[in-house]
Amino acid sequence: MTLVQCSDPGLSAVPINVPADTVKLRLEKTLISRVPRAAFYNLSELRFLWLTYNSITSVHPSSFVNLKALRELRLDGNLLTTFPWEGLRDMPHLQTLGLHNNRLSSLPAHAALFLHNITYLDLSSNRLTILPAEFLDLWFPLPGLQEGPVQRKILGLHDNPWLCDCQISMLTSLSMSFGSSVVLMDQLLMCSRSLGQSGMLLTQAELSRCMRLSVQPAATRVISPLGSNVILRCDASGYPTPTLTWIKTSSYSVMQESTRVGVRWSIISLNGISYKDAGEYRCQARNMAGTSEAPIKLKVMGVSRLSRPPKKISRKIPSKSSSKYRKKLMFESDSEGCKRGLDRIGLEREESRKLKCFLN
Repeated sequence: MTLVQCSDPGLSAVPINVPADTVKLRLEKTLISRVPRAAFYNLSELRFLWLTYNSITSVHPSSFVNLKALRELRLDGNLLTTFPWEGLRDMPHLQTLGLHNNRLSSLPAHAALFLHNITYLDLSSNRLTILPAEFLDLWFPLPGLQEGPVQRKILGLHDNPWLCDCQISMLTSLSMSFGSSVVLMDQLLMCSRSLGQSGMLLTQAELSRCMRLSVQPAATRVISPLGSNVILRCDASGYPTPTLTWIKTSSYSVMQESTRVGVRWSIISLNGISYKDAGEYRCQARNMAGTSEAPIKLKVMGVSRLSRPPKKISRKIPSKSSSKYRKKLMFESDSEGCKRGLDRIGLEREESRKLKCFLN
């Protein structure tokens, strides 16, 4: 197992002569300012990569190509203002990501899409002010939706100029709950009402305001005629913005949309309803604070129209002695025609041989 450590203060670029069997590489306290594309491509066995306390200002999104065995990446103590989160796709087994003491000012919501296996994320001592609600929804499963054992994730958020909003408050509350999936390195987060103000600790009053979750249906009881189209709607409010789910065994189309932060509405559309669509529909809202739901009862009225079978047209067969019968025979002028005429009016073959056709 090869370990390589370089702390040359005169080094200004990532070295290219690192042995291919290197498992741990530490480049620390150098003048390296950028990490180029495929900088470590030949180090396929690398498991630990420390690029700490350099002068790095940019990391190319493809810097970590071919690092499929990497478990730990540390970029602490640099000058990064952004981080290429999509580059984490090239490190499918990465578990530890250290970005402590940089200049990151925002955390994009889509970053959570690339953090599936990350169990340690240090964002402390940066310039972050808000934590997107979508980031929390994507990275942390909602209560009651966790499958299997809870995978704990250690998160460092301290020493950032957070605004006192409900996202950061809810995360603090979640970390304090029993069996939570998130563990904060420092739970005493400081925040301010606005940028530039002195810091203050998050209070329980702030947390209780953020935990309110309510669901309001447009109507609790709907009566509609058989075969009509029905739209059911519900609105939910809470922080972070809740996710809505309709619960009913039926086939329907769902549309969900958020009008503003903290408020979301959802509708289901039922077309040509039948009696099987009747029943109770439950609109359920979920966020990190918990769940809440409201029922809507749908009643279908009317009688289905049964299609009547077409009337059978009965054909009256004239008697042998009637004038219509004789005219019918005379109409058939030849022997074959005579036979066809007799057959059509339902006479038996034996009787038809005894009768004579009238010729013109």
